Amino acid sequence: MTGATGRFRTGPATRTGPATRTARPTRPVRPARLPVRQRAVALLLLCLALAAAPLPAAAAPAAPYAAADGAPAVHLSRKEAGKGGTLTVTGRGWRPKALLTLLICGQNMIGGTNSCANGDGRAVTTDAHGAFRKRLPVAEPPKPCPCVVHAATVTGAAAEADAAFTVAGHPVAPLPARATGGRLTVLAQPRLAGSSGLLTWFGAPAQRRLTLTVGNLGSAPARDPVFRVGTSHGVFAPQWEEQQWRGTIPAGKKAEVTLPVELPAGAHGDYLVSLGYGGKVLAEQPWGVGRPWGVTLFWVLLCVVLPTAVFRIGMALVDRVRPRRTGGRGHPARHTPATGRARAAGTRPHLRKRTAREGSAVGPGTPGDGAALPWFTPDTAPSTTTSTERPTSKGSA
Repeated sequence: MTGATGRFRTGPATRTGPATRTARPTRPVRPARLPVRQRAVALLLLCLALAAAPLPAAAAPAAPYAAADGAPAVHLSRKEAGKGGTLTVTGRGWRPKALLTLLICGQNMIGGTNSCANGDGRAVTTDAHGAFRKRLPVAEPPKPCPCVVHAATVTGAAAEADAAFTVAGHPVAPLPARATGGRLTVLAQPRLAGSSGLLTWFGAPAQRRLTLTVGNLGSAPARDPVFRVGTSHGVFAPQWEEQQWRGTIPAGKKAEVTLPVELPAGAHGDYLVSLGYGGKVLAEQPWGVGRPWGVTLFWVLLCVVLPTAVFRIGMALVDRVRPRRTGGRGHPARHTPATGRARAAGTRPHLRKRTAREGSAVGPGTPGDGAALPWFTPDTAPSTTTSTERPTSKGSA
């Protein structure tokens, strides 16, 4: 105990004599209640803080995402995988119902699709919101890494996006140095000049000249820029070819550039000519190529003339090797014009001669005489005797 108050200390039990008593726990001190007005102000401040705080990412409504500049973007489920594996490519912000191609490319696709694993690529179509999700097999590109997953549209307006990716076990090499100097852009719609000749009608390669106006938006002049000219047919990727334009485009100036374009032999249909520079496509121009009807005409004539020539040659050989008829003494019979005419008339020459001899033996004035005309009878036939005497006139002595 602690004096006359009779209160016990808090803590362990206190032994006082033979019996042991347990200490009572002290009551907790209740905090002082705030006034109603202060509680209302605190509750109002708490509501304002919750309203101003941003929603967490999980609670945000699902919406198509894109890059910061509004361009379409792609996202990968894995940043690294080896050959034979798979990864999931997800994209948003694309054009609705657009056909895209997904490729794994080396050297950050600096060399175009020639540095991509085109044989292991995939095609995908976006939904109504411009989104897609596709599994892509991992393959080794023909060029060393750093690698990217490249997504690009096939038809319609050109759009593309890249996502960094590492192919495990694939060699890595520094990126090729890019030529600096000038930032070119197309200022006017390109045009294709030229026409097809007679040889193109028979399947020769069609040729045109791509002419366009290029401006230099950079701060340095562009000296002898190297353009990439590609031609594509249908849904196939363009076949690129590098062409160097000889000349200098000063900073802030423009120039007219003309580059040759050529298609393979026998090409026909709708083609698309693309012009690229600095890893970007600057312009595209459609090109309709007519069918080489001369090739079709050649094959038709060949199918008609060749069988006829073979038939005539065969008949000539048969006429040469067949046996000929021989004459009376074993000599081959000669072919004379009279014999030919007689064969054409359907009679034989020796029968005609025998008939003529029999007719002359019968004598004149008979029906079998070959000299008598058929419309004269024997009574009215003219006399065959000749006389030198002239008839006397009537009443002469």
